[in-house]
Amino acid sequence: MLARISHTAADDGAVPLKAHMPHPGTDGYEDLPQFPAKFPLPFRRTIRRQELHQIVPLAETTIYEMEQRGEFPRRFNLTARCVVWDLEEVEAWIEARKQASRSGGVARSTGPDVRQRKRRPVREATTR
Repeated sequence: MLARISHTAADDGAVPLKAHMPHPGTDGYEDLPQFPAKFPLPFRRTIRRQELHQIVPLAETTIYEMEQRGEFPRRFNLTARCVVWDLEEVEAWIEARKQASRSGGVARSTGPDVRQRKRRPVREATTR
């Protein structure tokens, strides 16, 4: 049987988590963290590659290159064949990216420079 964890005023004075959560599109929703605070676990949670890709939809090479540049949490070996990431570090990275994106701190790509194409180069604009 599954047990549900819920707080009521009778338990310890805590308010139910969903009672004050703003809905999407309302004031205050944009300020919510991507990953709400949870009950503390007795250990630090690690995630393997498959779980990381469910949370962070980036290509493996992109993640690796960002790790090398120090822009993404570093993976570490639990054993010789098991590589994991610290879930708390990944969640903090996502939260930082979310805040930077909303404040305009992340530059958006303008796309590739099509003038550098080897085939079908873009012609210079001619006046008519």
